[in-house]
Amino acid sequence: MNYTPINERTFEFAVRITKLCSYLDKQAGTPRLLAAQLFRSGTSIGANMEESRSAESDKDFVSKQSIALKEARETKYWLRLLVKSEIVPNEKVADLVDECEQLMRIIAKSIVTTKEKMKND
Repeated sequence: MNYTPINERTFEFAVRITKLCSYLDKQAGTPRLLAAQLFRSGTSIGANMEESRSAESDKDFVSKQSIALKEARETKYWLRLLVKSEIVPNEKVADLVDECEQLMRIIAKSIVTTKEKMKND
């Protein structure tokens, strides 16, 4: 298995989201509106994960990662909406949805682990 650090994965995810949004932004109407929403949430995941690296405390770390998790959930929502609205075929975003779900699991586990550590300190 090829291990890639979470911050690199969230960065690469943001790159892929940016490319999808660039494609959507070239279309008129609804795709462009959804692209703006998707871009904000999809790129915010990595930004918050990066911020968590400089957290001033475990509580701050959990807070930043919790925001990243919320943004990941929102991103998954926008991706699902694009498919269900027949703006983008499922095959085009299935890998993004899968990666988003994996990121959510990793971030959630990190939050739980840190909260457990905080209880034991």
